[in-house]
Amino acid sequence: MVQEFDRVGVVGLGTMGAGIVEVFARAGFNVTGVEVDDDALRRGRSLLENSLSKAVSRGKLTEDEQRAILNRVSFAISREQLGDADFVVEAVPERAELKREVFTDLDRVCGRGTILATNTSSLSVTEIAAFTSRPDRVIGLHFFNPAPVMKLVEVVSTVVTDPEAVTLGTEVAKRVGKTPVVVSDRAGFVANALLVPYLNHAVSLYEHRLASRTEIDNAVTEAAGLPMGPLALFDMIGLDVGLAVLDVLAAEFQQPRYVAAPLLRRMVAAGLHGRKTGRGFYDYAGDTAPEDEAAPTNQLAEMLRNQRPGFGLAELLLAPHIDDAVRMVSDGYASVEDVDTAMRFGCGYPKGPLELLEERGAQTVAAQLRGIADAGLSPGYAPAPLLVLAEQEGKPGLR
Repeated sequence: MVQEFDRVGVVGLGTMGAGIVEVFARAGFNVTGVEVDDDALRRGRSLLENSLSKAVSRGKLTEDEQRAILNRVSFAISREQLGDADFVVEAVPERAELKREVFTDLDRVCGRGTILATNTSSLSVTEIAAFTSRPDRVIGLHFFNPAPVMKLVEVVSTVVTDPEAVTLGTEVAKRVGKTPVVVSDRAGFVANALLVPYLNHAVSLYEHRLASRTEIDNAVTEAAGLPMGPLALFDMIGLDVGLAVLDVLAAEFQQPRYVAAPLLRRMVAAGLHGRKTGRGFYDYAGDTAPEDEAAPTNQLAEMLRNQRPGFGLAELLLAPHIDDAVRMVSDGYASVEDVDTAMRFGCGYPKGPLELLEERGAQTVAAQLRGIADAGLSPGYAPAPLLVLAEQEGKPGLR
C-alpha cells in the first residue's frame, strides 16, 4: 500500500520537523517541507543540509546520496503546496491553538484520502483529529529526537480512527526504517508516560537533598547500564518539555506520581531549560564539565549511601520506574514486548524496564517497593497487583 504513493508533506521545520523531512527523503519519498515564512524556511533548510553534511563527513552517506536526498525535498511557505500530498506529518510546537490552526487548514487543503499525522508527544490525538472533518483519517506518528537516529515511532490511533489509516501509518514507519509500536490515544503514550515520571522522581530526590546530582546520575548508569543519568537526560530533553508532559499526565490520570516537582516548575519559570538554554541541572556554558556540589550529609542521604534498609539510590529510582511499566501492561495499554521496545528504541535503554524486572526478579523489586513505602521516602509505591501476582507465583517477571 505504501508503495502506491510517494508525496509526503511535513509542516514545521524545527529540529524535529527537519529531521522528519530527512527520514522520509532518505527512504525515497518526495517531500515538501512547509514553514510560516522565509526566515523559518531558511533555518529548516539549514538544519537538513547540516545534518546530511555531518552524515557525509562521518562516512554514513556519499556526496551523491546527499544530492539525491536533497533533490527529493522541496520547500514552501504556503500549505497550499500540500494539496496533492498523500501523507502529511505535522511537527509544529506543542500548543493546542497552533495545532488547531494547522489541522483546520490541512483539512481544507488536502484531499479526502490524505492521511494527516501529528507528531505530538503530549497532546491528545483525539482532540487534534476533532479539528478536522475527517477524524477517521488522523493518526499520531510520534518520532523521537533526533529523528534520523532514533528508531522508535509510536503509531497512535483514536476511538474513531479508520484501521486502514493505522495500518498505513505502521507501514510508513517501517518503510522509513523505524520500529513502530501501535497504541491507542492516551497521555504520554508509552515512552513519555514511563520516562518523564522517572525523571521527575529524580528531580524530587535532588530537591529533597537525598543525593547530589552526580550521585543520582551515576547510580542508575552503574546499576542498569543506562546511557545517561536522569538529570543529565532531563537537561538534554528540555525541562520545559518534560514539565508540559507531566502536566498532561497529571490532568489525565490524577495521580501523585505525575505531579511535577516544585523545583522543576521553578527552574522552568526561571528559564533554566537545560542544554538549549545553557543551564539546567548542569551548567553548559563552559568547555569542561562542572564540578559537582558537595554530597548531602543529612541522615536520609547517608542511609541511602549505606543501602539501608536493604536498597540504595538506584533502587529508589528504578523500582518505581519498573512498577510503572508493570501497571501499563496490567492496564492492557501495551504489551510487555511493546513497552520494552519503546524504551529501548525511543529512549536508548540497553534493556527495557520489564527486562530489568526479569533480571532483578519480581520478589526483589516488590520487596524494594514495600521498603521504599515503609521508609516514607516516596509514598504510594506499593507494588502493582500484577507484580505481586508474579511474586506469589515465583516468576522473575511478567513473561
